[in-house]
Amino acid sequence: MIPNLKTALKFLILFLMGIGVLYLAFRGQDLTSIWLEIKKANYFWVFTSAASVLIAHVLRALRWQMLYGSIKYNVSFWSSYHALMVGYLANLGLPRFGEIVRCSIIQKTEKVPMFASIGTVITERLFDVLALFVSSLSLLIFQYEIVGTFLQNVIYLNISEKLRSINYAWLMALVAIGLLILVVAIYLLRQKFSRKFLKIFVSLKQGFGSYKKLKRKGLFLLYTFGIWLLYVLSMYFCFSAISATSSLGINASLAAMVFSGFAMVAPVQGGIGVFHWMVAQSLVLYSIPFKDGLAYATIIHSSQFLLTLLLGCISLFKVLINQRR
Repeated sequence: MIPNLKTALKFLILFLMGIGVLYLAFRGQDLTSIWLEIKKANYFWVFTSAASVLIAHVLRALRWQMLYGSIKYNVSFWSSYHALMVGYLANLGLPRFGEIVRCSIIQKTEKVPMFASIGTVITERLFDVLALFVSSLSLLIFQYEIVGTFLQNVIYLNISEKLRSINYAWLMALVAIGLLILVVAIYLLRQKFSRKFLKIFVSLKQGFGSYKKLKRKGLFLLYTFGIWLLYVLSMYFCFSAISATSSLGINASLAAMVFSGFAMVAPVQGGIGVFHWMVAQSLVLYSIPFKDGLAYATIIHSSQFLLTLLLGCISLFKVLINQRR
């Protein structure tokens, strides 16, 4: 199968998965009532929520720029920002593809080796995973009475049921075969491309060491905290957009952010479907009807989708213009 056809097929499968989850989330709900709730929304708060996400993007670009500076690459803020936004735009088409796209743009515009960029991206993603873990832990510690019920009834029971049905002998055999294939593939590739492998390893190691070499680690951590605080605030501001969620406080916005964070890990374009279901489920914990949670999730997801589309297209235009020059 030719690469373009493979990519198109992968895109189609992931897109259909997202649509399937979206259908399951909205199945049996009063769609007319949800639509009326969306139409009556106060869009001042929707724009405020989107503005919070925009500032988070700016902080993310500044944080990424810091990592480049620590390994002696003078990448400008605008280069890192435009590459980041084009990467987010690419993720709307194919999940995780955006990480490669933004590294490729930095390679072309700033002459930074591709794998050094990938190393910096993996480094910042590790800090994002840590931030999501700390947020989840905070949610469990301070709101266990609310979240514990969901974890017990929805997550634990479903997972334990699935685990009981697994044939562990087959699973171990498949893991062993997979590891063997991986080891053989790495050995054969090293034999054929040993010099290239060395260059890739050196570049990756350089990128991975970017945080260690930072002179202002406190500022980097402050940017990380600011990014995730703005995500919480974006959820909080959007509560005021519809009457059903207007009484919710910062605790509920933390829960919605954590649930949406895990939803965005799913390999589906823009988290479509999974985001809606997870956010609506998080609000059910605070006595918000599921249909109202879906209306809220639709509003905030659509605003962020359109923001990414707009800013990503502007950044793509800027990158193409700069390359021509």
